[in-house]
Amino acid sequence: MSEKITEDTLLGDIMKRPNAAKTLSKFRLPCVSCPMAALEMGILKIGDVSRMYGVDLKGLLAELNGETPEEKKSGGCSCCGGC
Repeated sequence: MSEKITEDTLLGDIMKRPNAAKTLSKFRLPCVSCPMAALEMGILKIGDVSRMYGVDLKGLLAELNGETPEEKKSGGCSCCGGC
């Protein structure tokens, strides 16, 4: 089993996982297609990047780790819980 992704996990390590790029795109993290991020994958932490772009870190980590956020359990989406 893979090590759990935390806010301190490097973006480069996350990108090695299956479906990681799809999940990051879903949360609208521009790093997936950013040429500068490609050069910094080994130093960028997912928590720092999430804060820079205002991304729901808790929801993103849950999805990256294959967990179901509370919002999804109640029928809402991970961004606002109301969809």
